[in-house]
Amino acid sequence: MATESTDERTNEFSNQSTNESTNESTNQSTNQSSMSAHAVTTTLEDLPPLSLYVHLPWCARKCPYCDFNSYQVGPGSDVARYANAICHDLRVSSKAIVPRPLQSIFFGGGTPSLFPAEAIAKILDAAERAYEFAPDIEITLEANPGSAEQGRFAGYRAAGVNRLSIGVQSLRDAQLARLGRVHSAAEARAAAVAARRAGFENFNLDLMFSLPEDTLAGAMLDLDEALAMGPGHVSWYQLTLEPNTNFAKKPPPLPNEALLLEIEQAGRARLMAAGFTRYEISAWAGTGGPSRHNLNYWNFGDYVGVGAGAHGKCSHAGATRYLRTERARQPERYMREAEDGLEPHTRAVEAPGVRMQEFLMNGLRLIEGFPTEIMAARTGVPAGEVDALLGRIAEKYPEWVRFANGHFSLTEQGLWFADTVLLETVE
Repeated sequence: MATESTDERTNEFSNQSTNESTNESTNQSTNQSSMSAHAVTTTLEDLPPLSLYVHLPWCARKCPYCDFNSYQVGPGSDVARYANAICHDLRVSSKAIVPRPLQSIFFGGGTPSLFPAEAIAKILDAAERAYEFAPDIEITLEANPGSAEQGRFAGYRAAGVNRLSIGVQSLRDAQLARLGRVHSAAEARAAAVAARRAGFENFNLDLMFSLPEDTLAGAMLDLDEALAMGPGHVSWYQLTLEPNTNFAKKPPPLPNEALLLEIEQAGRARLMAAGFTRYEISAWAGTGGPSRHNLNYWNFGDYVGVGAGAHGKCSHAGATRYLRTERARQPERYMREAEDGLEPHTRAVEAPGVRMQEFLMNGLRLIEGFPTEIMAARTGVPAGEVDALLGRIAEKYPEWVRFANGHFSLTEQGLWFADTVLLETVE
């Protein structure tokens, strides 16, 4: 599992972090509907930007902290058939989307770099036939640093991928072993060299902190070595014990709260000194700029989700509601359904309170916050209702919230209590 985006993972605040690959979803439910049952009447001016998330579910070995929809590669891992199913899925999904250029594509997993470059090229070709590409489209692929994956980097670049997200996680071999990673620290360093040699001017490094029995010195060693590798973007996020993982069943000893705060503060200082700008709870932009794909999630844009368990969001009917889509989680079932031309499971999100809550689950992650007019426009909730909700939150939590001149954001202290702020939206 190499992870930078925010996929198959909800945008939770309790861990104060996400990795870079997120195919964000919520479990709020309203009425069921078919994608094709609703006429698309929205004008392009009403609609947010559109992205594409492609889920490739297999990995060499399931990591003990991983709660994503991923499966260890085995005899049933038919990569060619799966790539064909993605192509079928793209054709079906495009029928329910108001035509807009794709601003970004993200290949998440699992470990997408287990797929050969030919499969990635085939999927991108199908995506371009189903959807127009923006001239400056960002196309990211998650990659593990193992030597086998490094050998595919040039092929991915030739296929059209222009950004890599390399799942380093740590640069200490002992910690990599505890995390169940299959690469070494030396391979991680070599991956950055291989990425540049393959023509990737922009790559992200995924790096964890709060590792088992970690120390401040150890965490800073990881960060310093990662920065020395010259990434254009860093996703620096806290290891958390997610339910139904091996780490949750047998928890390793993690740093206490005081040490965690010390690591987080020292790490922020290191990143800022190196010229990186924090624009989201766990995302730091350097010379490569922010992740445009994840910014679209956090700004409540639209996205198509294809692949096993992938989620999507499609604005509909003048943004007075939007649709949530979800594909079957098991790869075999997903492939059968995609091959049969079946549409994803779809539900409409109509309740104003739910729409505002889902917006805030994303928007509160942004360091600079968001204009309230964007929240109104992308939820379809009248501006007066949006301002009333945000005003109540600001009045209750003045030390955690900034709300003035049509702009809402959390303070530095508020970022640690975003879960509590979000609870104010629960009706």
